[in-house]
Amino acid sequence: MKKMTKGILSVVIAASIGFSSVPIQALASEQGTLKVVSSVNFREKPTTNGNNQIRFLKSGETLEIIGQPNSYWYQVKDKNGRTGYVSSSSKYVTRVSSGSSSNNSSSGSKSNASASTKVERVIKAGQKYLGTPYEFGSNRSSTRTFDCSDFVRRAFIEGAGITLPSDSRKQGDYVKKVGKTTTNWKNLKRGDLMFFMSYKGTSKSSYPSNKQSQRITHVSIYLGNGKMLHTYSNASGGVRVDSIANKHWEYRFMFGGSAL
Repeated sequence: MKKMTKGILSVVIAASIGFSSVPIQALASEQGTLKVVSSVNFREKPTTNGNNQIRFLKSGETLEIIGQPNSYWYQVKDKNGRTGYVSSSSKYVTRVSSGSSSNNSSSGSKSNASASTKVERVIKAGQKYLGTPYEFGSNRSSTRTFDCSDFVRRAFIEGAGITLPSDSRKQGDYVKKVGKTTTNWKNLKRGDLMFFMSYKGTSKSSYPSNKQSQRITHVSIYLGNGKMLHTYSNASGGVRVDSIANKHWEYRFMFGGSAL
């Protein structure tokens, strides 16, 4: 039944979505709860085109997340059991803890275990593509080639059911909204995303000590133990694992953090 539902939803989304530049992805299985922070339309379809409003959601309402067809919309169920779509913009909704307000240590352990499981699934999904050729501006609906942000995006879709934005700069903004970030890569956790400025050579002196005004040009997945999973050029062999310390990757690193 779930497979049939996903197939039907994919057809509806493909026919009606109002953001033509956003690739259509299968409905995510990500679950959780949203809280409405500002009145927003509850819609029948994940698009602002046409008259598909169900009603206005009021500030303070909570919604059960059923899935996320793309980075702009959540599919949700309201308190009346009605299923529809709501904008994912933080202007309208915020994600709240799936464990409600309880501080019970067992629920905290369960939450941590869940996050750890997702991290490993993301990394496993990414490692499946080791050696896949690099292509700048790769097709987001294909897995034949990847650029850096497309690769990271694919790993999170397959491993965690989360559809990240399509480019590295927007992915950086996404990570900043999700939680804390660090400018010291040694403080990163396994599965965190890493963001880098442009390559300026192999010397540390070629890079500014404060990089926060620099533009993000690259993203990777931190594996732990000073290594990262990413792709950056045809010459490098496509998707691969690289060490960070004392290399230009360390000098280019801007910030990193979790996307989960």
